[in-house]
Amino acid sequence: MLDGRRILLIISGGIAAYKCLDLIRQLRTHGAAVRCILTRSATEFVTPLSVAALSGDKVYGDLFSLTDEHDMGHIQLSRDADLLVVVPATANILARMAQGIADDLATTALLATDKPVMVAPSMNVRMWEHEATRANMAVLRSRNVTVLGPDSGDMACGEYGEGRMVEPADIVAAIERSFADQGRLAGQRALVTSGPTHEPIDPVRYIANRSSGKQGHAIAAALARMGAETILITGPTQETDPPGVAVIRVETAQQMLEACQTALPADVAVCAAAVSDWRPESAGGQKIKKNGAPPKLSLTENPDILKTLATAGNGRPRLVIGFAAETGDVIAKAKPKLLAKGCDWIVANDVAPGTQTFGGSDNSVHLITADRVESWPRMSKQAVADQLASLIADAIG
Repeated sequence: MLDGRRILLIISGGIAAYKCLDLIRQLRTHGAAVRCILTRSATEFVTPLSVAALSGDKVYGDLFSLTDEHDMGHIQLSRDADLLVVVPATANILARMAQGIADDLATTALLATDKPVMVAPSMNVRMWEHEATRANMAVLRSRNVTVLGPDSGDMACGEYGEGRMVEPADIVAAIERSFADQGRLAGQRALVTSGPTHEPIDPVRYIANRSSGKQGHAIAAALARMGAETILITGPTQETDPPGVAVIRVETAQQMLEACQTALPADVAVCAAAVSDWRPESAGGQKIKKNGAPPKLSLTENPDILKTLATAGNGRPRLVIGFAAETGDVIAKAKPKLLAKGCDWIVANDVAPGTQTFGGSDNSVHLITADRVESWPRMSKQAVADQLASLIADAIG
């Protein structure tokens, strides 16, 4: 429940704005007090009268209101709330937030706030995939803005893809979770691995895989938001460093193992990195030149980081979680790893072609423990991270 929680809901001008009426109703049913700001374009989709009727409070929209701004209303609105939620978060308002533009009441309140901010993006798939939007989202995530979705599906424009706003019930659940999880892992130390490793063949070539690091970075961010002292050890990736997380960058599996051992002790270790199983026995200092025949590579096995951490004696974390990237019959292939690695949980996911797990924003995982298997519905990698972090807190918090 959200009894007594004060939500400042900022409604921007997207087709999904109509869903905010249901969101307001659900938030109030869960006990929250809801105050709303409508951008000028939002009034093209929902009326201030309907929003006021459902919220039971005045609706705000004019930055230059002589009455509302007499006492610096844009600051007061942002400070009186426990949480600011932007729904729907259009490409336009996300860009203005990322750039620190304050040209209306909504963006001014967002810039003036000292409270957590949550956004639910909604836009055409091409707009969501545009490099400008991607860059803006990276900036917002680096500032600890919580991003919900977007989902994939049919859009009002007739196209299909990623960009649909998450449903109001999911937003309410995320808001409840954000309040419930605050401080649950305070005093705990978390170690997370992420990304691929690069195993050099010569100075310009290496063995690697398609891991983007999105899932591991999201897990580190989720644990940090819950109050854990979080160390992220990451291979080469384009992901932005999660806020509030100590980041150690490595290249190879051997470097990752050494960094993990140095980071111990920890209360929980989440091995989400896609570590290369093999490395060349020797990587010369000179580039291999073509000579009419393919070079012969002699490979040797890399250290098993998950197994090493799970059998670390007195330095073993209380909870050790591994990831298993599989193709075909995922659960059956992942189950034996639980025993073979000596870890407590395995999070298995399907990385077969067409799943877009590697590099994509969504994931569908199976949580495997000694006595159960939980198959989670497909959701954003951030949602997977939040759900996993909540279970971690249940186990060690």
